[in-house]
Amino acid sequence: MTYNKTLIIAAKVISMIFTPFYLPLVGIALLFSLSYMNMLPMSYKLLVVGIVYFLTILIPTFLIHLYRRHRGWSLIQLGHRRRRLVAYAISILCYLACIWLMYYYNIYHFIVIIVVAALLIQAVSVFINIWWKISTHTAAIGGVVGALMAFAELFRFNPVWWLCLAILVSGILGTARIILRQHTLGQVVVGFFVGLVCAFFSILYL
Repeated sequence: MTYNKTLIIAAKVISMIFTPFYLPLVGIALLFSLSYMNMLPMSYKLLVVGIVYFLTILIPTFLIHLYRRHRGWSLIQLGHRRRRLVAYAISILCYLACIWLMYYYNIYHFIVIIVVAALLIQAVSVFINIWWKISTHTAAIGGVVGALMAFAELFRFNPVWWLCLAILVSGILGTARIILRQHTLGQVVVGFFVGLVCAFFSILYL
């Protein structure tokens, strides 16, 4: 019994740490670290990080929390397929606002496209979610893997160790979602490949 309780607590912590909202910020951090963009001025980097953090993490998290409290739902209850649609809508609107603001400030295309890729992942997840629930957690980490592959192709660097780390996290996160009974194995796997494909092709071709 104690072992099972510890496992569930660990799964909850992992799900909270690797929340889907952090996908754009992680992608931008990787871009700033692994490409020529690491030479950009710190003030520029802080502006980008501030915009992305405010509009893709802070605001949607706060609004979804308010919505959940208003309806009297727990996080588990919010995870039901139909109930997730409002959370998706809030997040998508915030991402659209972020993209508009980044274009307003003439942020580099390679940076903006990361948020566009994250928005595409959410849009596809919403479409699939109408009929069948998939994991947005593994879609997000799949997006990180796809972004790594795409940027490795664009900037010609070796992503092997980063890919190994991202795939390891993907396995841990997918297992956590299954332990919490939020998803089946199929929902976790489909979510991962939705994220990977959307991120890879949007970054390369948009």
